[in-house]
Amino acid sequence: MTVELKVPPVGESITEVVIAAWHKSPGERVERDEPLAELESDKATIELPAPQAGVLAEIRKGPGETAAVGEVIGILALAAQESVASAAASASAAHPTPFVMPAAERALASHGLPAAAVAPTGPGGRLLKEDVERAAAGDGVARAAAPEGGPRSEAIGASGADALASPSPAAARSRPTPGGAAPRQERSVPLTPLRRRVAERLVLAQQTAALLTTFNEIDLSEVARLRAAHQEEFQARHGVKLGLMSFFVQAAVEALREIPQLNAELRGTDLIYHDYCDLGIAVGAGKGLAVPVMRNAELLGLAAIERAIADFAARARQNRLELAELQGGTFTISNGGVYGSLLSTPIINPPQSGILGLHAVQDRPVARAGQVVIRPMMYVALTYDHRVVDGREAVTFLKLIKARIEEPARLLLEI
Repeated sequence: MTVELKVPPVGESITEVVIAAWHKSPGERVERDEPLAELESDKATIELPAPQAGVLAEIRKGPGETAAVGEVIGILALAAQESVASAAASASAAHPTPFVMPAAERALASHGLPAAAVAPTGPGGRLLKEDVERAAAGDGVARAAAPEGGPRSEAIGASGADALASPSPAAARSRPTPGGAAPRQERSVPLTPLRRRVAERLVLAQQTAALLTTFNEIDLSEVARLRAAHQEEFQARHGVKLGLMSFFVQAAVEALREIPQLNAELRGTDLIYHDYCDLGIAVGAGKGLAVPVMRNAELLGLAAIERAIADFAARARQNRLELAELQGGTFTISNGGVYGSLLSTPIINPPQSGILGLHAVQDRPVARAGQVVIRPMMYVALTYDHRVVDGREAVTFLKLIKARIEEPARLLLEI
């Protein structure tokens, strides 16, 4: 008995996915609910679990290929068929034929090479376009075994020795130039659905919103002192480190209460105000930037905020964020400082009206009480939709953030 492995529904308006990876190869045993494949949509990456225990008998869609929701991408052999699938896999191993990706198939036809003549380097022995290009350039061609005691020769195209005497244009282009210079090559890598979606939304923001950015700088001396004084006790009690982001989340919540336009969105000719703060927290993911949403941030304390951020970051690196967690934010905080950014102009995530950009903390000389002192300073940036938010409100918002971070007791006293 066999079971068809189909692309499950992955969210409203999503009709197709890209097969990001297979965790099993044909002939391998799989347990019930064990992840079989990774599917990537334009909003999130999800895993396809095994519906039952058995053996993966067939893969119909390889990594990089597109599949529609409901389409069969593989076959799972159940208990009675496991021996058959294993035998098929053994026969396949005895006479290996690489799984040829569509781009590689076109490249093979272009260069007149058989698939067996190219050494595959892709996951699960898949033949990639890059493998074909290397083979056409004279590097990476599979070496066929000659009879014992006989000479070994390279497996080449149908033109045989003529192909060696008259290399293809691709081979000529990739050869080192005189003087030992490295080959000049190019690679074509399709955008992932997630990257395409990010690109679309960023362009949408630029085209439909009146974006403007205002800046300020913040002295982090008091926050640094609090963290140093209470870090050990905080971590022992709550099981998570006290970072900077929790202070900025709470400061943003307080500032959004004062300037509600930055927590609003424009819908047609109406301005929709939110009486809750669902904050998007930008984190680095395995396949790019992700912005999971911290729901009702106005109800959370420092420890709960830190735990939520740590959980988001860990699951983002594993591509395990759920689709629902990436939707519906009312305001966003992005911390480019963790990558060393000193100053930037972040782009809002439509239909939101604002995004707060944090940057690297640097010891800088500043004037205090007529004296030049060294303090840990951070530049902050607020990009806002000028259709919704006026300059006065945007500047006031950043001043509120600054006041609460420079005097963190204000956060506890709510003043």
